[in-house]
Amino acid sequence: MNTSIINIEIILMKTSAKLVLTSLASCLALAGCGSDSDANVGPIVDQCSARGQVGTFYEYMQDDYLWNEDMPSVNPDNYNNIYDLLEALVVPEDRYSFILTEEEYQSRFVDAEYAGFGFSSRLTLDDRIFINYVYAGSPAEIAGIKRSDELTHIDGESVQTLIQENRYQEALGGSETGVSVELTWRDVDGISYTDVLTKEIVETNTVLATERFLIDGKEVGYYVLNSFINRTGDDLNSAYDQLVGVEELVIDLRYNGGGLTRYANQASTQAAGDTVIGEVFTKYLFNANNSESNFIEQFQLYDGIQQLNLNRVYILTTGASCSSSELIINSLDPYVEVVVIGQPTCGKPVGQIPELICDKRAFVVNFETVNAIDEGRYYDGLAPNCSADDVLVGDWGDQNDPMLQAAAYHITFGQCQPTATTSDKDTVRSLSGSQLKEQSRPTKLPDLWRQEH
Repeated sequence: MNTSIINIEIILMKTSAKLVLTSLASCLALAGCGSDSDANVGPIVDQCSARGQVGTFYEYMQDDYLWNEDMPSVNPDNYNNIYDLLEALVVPEDRYSFILTEEEYQSRFVDAEYAGFGFSSRLTLDDRIFINYVYAGSPAEIAGIKRSDELTHIDGESVQTLIQENRYQEALGGSETGVSVELTWRDVDGISYTDVLTKEIVETNTVLATERFLIDGKEVGYYVLNSFINRTGDDLNSAYDQLVGVEELVIDLRYNGGGLTRYANQASTQAAGDTVIGEVFTKYLFNANNSESNFIEQFQLYDGIQQLNLNRVYILTTGASCSSSELIINSLDPYVEVVVIGQPTCGKPVGQIPELICDKRAFVVNFETVNAIDEGRYYDGLAPNCSADDVLVGDWGDQNDPMLQAAAYHITFGQCQPTATTSDKDTVRSLSGSQLKEQSRPTKLPDLWRQEH
C-alpha cells in the first residue's frame, strides 16, 4: 500500500463515531419530516444515492481534507459521482488520495487476497515483462516462476507482440478464479519453461523472504517487507524469530508502498528494541479544523515478540518505497543510525484514515506525520545515503543484487561502495526511469495493484 493509515483500532473508532453521529442526525431529520408541520423542507435525498454520496463526500472534504483551505472552488451539484468530485478537489501536491469500493478494501487490506496467478511484474521500454516477486503458495510459485524471470509467451503468443498490439492484459485473462493460461518464461540463465497456470485466490504474504548472511565476520539479518496490512504483524514475527542474534539488519522496502502505520511501528520497534520503546515514534498532525485530534504515537511492539535491540539499521529503497515505509526511516532516525541504500523514496509524509461512505472507502489525505524532532514534509522523497539500482539478477538475497552488495560494502568498510558499472544484461532488468515504461514512483495504491496478476 502506498498509503499511511493509523492503526486499525483508531480507524474503527473514528469511523464508528461518525457513523453513530450520522445515524442520529438521520433519525432526527426523519422525525422532523413526520411532524404535523407542512413546512417546505425540500426533497429528501437518499444518502447512498449518487447525489447523496456527492453531498456527503463534499462536506467530508471541506472538514477533513488536509489541504481543505486550498481546494479549488467547485459546485458539487455539477458532479455525478464522488470519483469525479475527488479529482476536481485535490490540490496539485496530492498524488495520493483515492477511493475504493468496500469490497476492494476488504479484499486487499483485511483479507489480504486477490484472484490471480500470484506474481508482480515490470514492463521495460522495449516491451518486455520481468517478474518482481512471487507470492508464497501461489500458482506462480508452484509452477516455479521466480523473481527476475522474464515472461516471454502467453498461450504461445509473444509477450512483446501482445503488448505492442495492446492485448497483454486480455491475454492474461480476467481477475477471477478458474481462468487458465499457458505461460512461458525464461530464467536468468536463459532456460525456458512452459506450464499451464490457473488463477486461484492468492494470499498476499507481506514478508517475501528472510535470510541470514555472514558478512565480514558478522551475522547479518535480511528480510523483504512488501506491505503493511492486517497479516503483517504475524509475518514480522515469523521473520524476526529467524533473525534472533544478528548483529546487523537489512530491511528491504524497495517495493513497499505503505499501509497500516502500526506495523511500520512494530517493524521499527522489533529492530531497535529497548533503544526506542516508549519514545516518540511519530506525531500525527491534522488540519486546523481538527487540530484537537493531533496526537503522538510511541514506539511499541504491538503484535511483536522478538526484538533485536540494534543501534543501526539498513533500509533498501526505490521510488516505490512509500508512506509507512518512509515512516520507518524518518521515525528511527533520531534514535539509531539509519543507512538508506538505493534510490530516493516516493515522498509521502502524509496519510489517510479511510472514511466509509455507503459502499465505498474514501482514502483522502487528512493528516501529516513528523518525527520526534519535527522532521517531515519530505515531498521530494528521502534521499539514500548510498545509491544503488534495483537490478533483477536472481531471487531475493542473491549475492549479485547491487542493493545488497552496497549494504554489504557499507557493513564491511563503513562507507558507500564506489560506483559500479552496470552490464548490458543488468541494464535490461534495472528498475530505473530510463529503462521502465511505467514510472517507478507510485501515485495511488490501485495503480500498484495493476502490476500484480
